[in-house]
Amino acid sequence: MFDLILHAIPVFIVCLVLEAASFHWLPDDDEFGFERRDSVTSLTMGIGSVFINLGWKLVVVAAYAGAFLLAPWELPADNPWVWGALFFADDFLYYWYHRTHHTIRVFWASHVVHHSSEFYNLTTALRQPWTPFSSLPFWLPLAFLGFEPWMILLQQSISLVYQFFIHTERINHMWKPIELVMNTPSHHRVHHGSQSQYLDKNYAGILIIWDRMFGTFEPEGERVKFGLTKNVNSFNPFRVATHEFSAIGRDVWRADTWRARLGYLFKGPGWSPTR
Repeated sequence: MFDLILHAIPVFIVCLVLEAASFHWLPDDDEFGFERRDSVTSLTMGIGSVFINLGWKLVVVAAYAGAFLLAPWELPADNPWVWGALFFADDFLYYWYHRTHHTIRVFWASHVVHHSSEFYNLTTALRQPWTPFSSLPFWLPLAFLGFEPWMILLQQSISLVYQFFIHTERINHMWKPIELVMNTPSHHRVHHGSQSQYLDKNYAGILIIWDRMFGTFEPEGERVKFGLTKNVNSFNPFRVATHEFSAIGRDVWRADTWRARLGYLFKGPGWSPTR
């Protein structure tokens, strides 16, 4: 009931087919917006994520339920103002979850999976990590505030479904008032860019207002080059899922001091003791 993702899969499939057909009949100046092996990897990552989350959701529900029992009150699920508050609270927490997963390397090791494709299409939206465990603490405050666990999970699903549709180059810019408030394909293309001006920008889930408020907004200008500053150069799903964890392990093993070891874990990606 509270997870829309599984119910949305048929819609995702139809949209994937339509987008692929659009690249065939109306190619852009890159000629192709898809690479077969890349898309297969993205789809494999998505399927794997679904199965992993089937088990992990039990832990999440238990944690939210425990926190909800400690809440000083229970917010009524039949009140539209409560749902409005949940929408904004969930989106605000998503912004900070997303931002920390770019600025703390051990979190980035999980999230980097989503940025590892050098293409940007709807299959990229499905390239999800197989290590979702770091997300749990960010939404626990909602349960402590009295939102029922099923409400939190439903709103998270709404956010993820929305974000699926902004992973495309088929839509250029939208009506300006929409782009002032909402996260759009143009804004999110920036987030997936590897150029210096696009790094660590546009963390939004549904609303772009948080990026505008906290100084992380960047409009789309130069044509975006998708992928990482150092690309994985592999279509192996297991390598895509684990390559940054392996790199952290090597750096920690070779480090000479505890300061360096902790830095490799909790500083930003690319940090080293000499920088």
